[in-house]
Amino acid sequence: MSVRLPKNYAPSEDEPFMNKRQKEYFRRKLENWKEDILRENRETLQHLQEESGHHPDVADRASNETERALELRTRDRQRKLVSKIESAMGRIEDGAYGYCEETGEPIGLKRLNARPVATLSIEAQERHERREKVYRDD
Repeated sequence: MSVRLPKNYAPSEDEPFMNKRQKEYFRRKLENWKEDILRENRETLQHLQEESGHHPDVADRASNETERALELRTRDRQRKLVSKIESAMGRIEDGAYGYCEETGEPIGLKRLNARPVATLSIEAQERHERREKVYRDD
């Protein structure tokens, strides 16, 4: 069910929330983001395979291992992000995308544009973070 979007289309508060055009806009945005991450991951793997040469100097080897560990940690975070992107795409399909998991209220176009995988409204996210901070301080 692909919807044609006008060139340079951007969701607007002047149209019904999560109409077909907005859903298509966010679906494409999420797909492109996922493709970019997967491409970066392939490039990283290729780079790591090329870099796996032996370094006779201990400092060079240590530096290389540190870089490698950092890169792998970044890729692991991105793997989790891909999972969130796929989940968001599923919510577009089932009609739940764009609505707060806690309150059921619209998340808001500005927030979704900035963080397309958002599942909470700003208010619900702030409450969640305050609760986390309280428990962390204990």
